[in-house]
Amino acid sequence: MNNNYDAIIVGAGSIGVPTAMALAEKGIKTLVIDKNASPGQGENKHAIGGIRATHSSPGKILTALRSLEIFSTWEKETGEDIEWLQGGYLFPVYRKEEEDILKGILPIQKEYGLNIDYVGPEKIKEVLPGINEEGLRGGTFSPEDGSASPLLAINAFYHRALSRGVEFHFQEQVETIVSEKGKVIGVITRNKTYRAPVVVDAAGPFSRPLCGTVGIDIPVYPDSHEAAITEPVRSFFGCMVVDLRPGPGSKNYYFYQNKRGQVVFCITPDPPILGTDKRETSVFLPQVSARMVALLPRLKNLRVRRMWRGLYPMTPDGSPIVGWNRDLEGLIHATGMCGQGFMLGPGIGEVVARMITHETTENDSLILEEFSPYREFGGQEALK
Repeated sequence: MNNNYDAIIVGAGSIGVPTAMALAEKGIKTLVIDKNASPGQGENKHAIGGIRATHSSPGKILTALRSLEIFSTWEKETGEDIEWLQGGYLFPVYRKEEEDILKGILPIQKEYGLNIDYVGPEKIKEVLPGINEEGLRGGTFSPEDGSASPLLAINAFYHRALSRGVEFHFQEQVETIVSEKGKVIGVITRNKTYRAPVVVDAAGPFSRPLCGTVGIDIPVYPDSHEAAITEPVRSFFGCMVVDLRPGPGSKNYYFYQNKRGQVVFCITPDPPILGTDKRETSVFLPQVSARMVALLPRLKNLRVRRMWRGLYPMTPDGSPIVGWNRDLEGLIHATGMCGQGFMLGPGIGEVVARMITHETTENDSLILEEFSPYREFGGQEALK
């Protein structure tokens, strides 16, 4: 077997698989290595499926707009149903604090191409019938955002990459990145050595120990979030609803009804639950369901079918880390997506592919400056 490649990607998840697909389109001989049994079996399968370009920073907006284009046209171009649903994202507002935040970021959102507006209560009630009207001030709505199935999508991307020559090695764990004279030369797994001049760190919450094998400390820390899904019912709303208000033990929460009629929901714990523990808790369901029913009383009779818990690879400022490592030539970081890997993955994958083939664009330069591993990690994204 020839163990020489142009690029090796560590991780077959929300970032690794789209990156492999993008490299395959450019004819780059690529190997993807993942410790799990199939694509998307790490944190991708824990995503709830939301896909938005509604962010507050140029890099994320541009990246996610390209991702949206890929998700929304996939079935038309390939005939594969990934359960894309263009329902939009709704941020309802009940307090001046959230109103000021959302109105304050509208200019940059519009400047970089988002179809979004701040609308009044009547439009909010039209988009989300049955919403609690008491104190409703309005909100923002971006109709071109949507959702898709994380598992169907990643399998579609996997098969596209596979058909174009990418090799995937599952149930094989990278034990160390290998370097020589300050340059990447490959990786070692338990039984094999694979050689390549480029290694892409797409290991998500496990990026820090991976990069630590070559003495590089990257600020990516796992924290855990819980989510759940209900029984399917007839569709009664189409948008992803994001309530930015904090609550007891939590920050924002969000939910939507997918193409199968199931309501999928998640909450952001406060303080964060750091570590890699994926066991469900008794706190999550009563905490989030009380807030959801208060916002949309029609939800109260739905039965929850399943709960789960996954890991967010967090960075100090809530934005991804994407870029070449300055200390080890050939190492690319594409990690720290902070729970947004599914929605950013296809766009990030194309940027990384252009980095490797030296074809980066003006927009790529803006994205890479914002996501640089060497930026000042200050502040937080407004909509994180």
